[in-house]
Amino acid sequence: MVFVPPYAPFVALAFLGTGFLILVGSATALFGLLAKRRALAVGGAAGAATVALLYGAAWLVASLASPERILHAGERKYFCEIDCHLAYSVEHVERAASLGAGAPKPSKGEFVIVTLKTWFDPSTISPRRPLDAPLWPNARNVRLADAAGVHYPPLPGATAALAQAGRPSTPLTEPLIPGQSYTTLLVFDVPRNAGALKLYVGNLSSDGAFLIGHEASPLAKKSWFAVD
Repeated sequence: MVFVPPYAPFVALAFLGTGFLILVGSATALFGLLAKRRALAVGGAAGAATVALLYGAAWLVASLASPERILHAGERKYFCEIDCHLAYSVEHVERAASLGAGAPKPSKGEFVIVTLKTWFDPSTISPRRPLDAPLWPNARNVRLADAAGVHYPPLPGATAALAQAGRPSTPLTEPLIPGQSYTTLLVFDVPRNAGALKLYVGNLSSDGAFLIGHEASPLAKKSWFAVD
């Protein structure tokens, strides 16, 4: 099971602390310039630059050193939602030649249908958070990739076809309360010979991109779900 590392709060504090120190150094440099105190201006600017460089170096090293992870059946991927965490896991995978009567046929070869579970882990909420307060999940970036590095987005309209065939699906943005879960059917059109398929579920926004060790960093390796 993949979980938010215990040092995650310190990572957030490091980011906020770095921003604060850079702000203080910049303000000191500006004051020194206005007061015509060269030593104070140079010291403030040098301090702000040093803090920024140290943080940037730590961010770069952590991003480049991050390993790619492949999560298998039963393993969860957690996302921080301010005062709580959502967990995602692949519950079922199937291949199909059709989504139901009257539905379009696959254009690339076959459909891969992934059942993704979203769970609001009640053990991760703040003590001050009401147990009946709903959470609206952030939008997710979802895609399938094969061994050749080709990416496949979810097929638009596929969930409607499955619903008509008696297989309802809950949108990934549906709100939950602590302890609640639901499943979402993700449909991908892939070639029959596509191998080593893996599913990525990540943040759609760039939130966390500048946190040390965060997956949203453009240089960091990602955590994927094994689909094959």
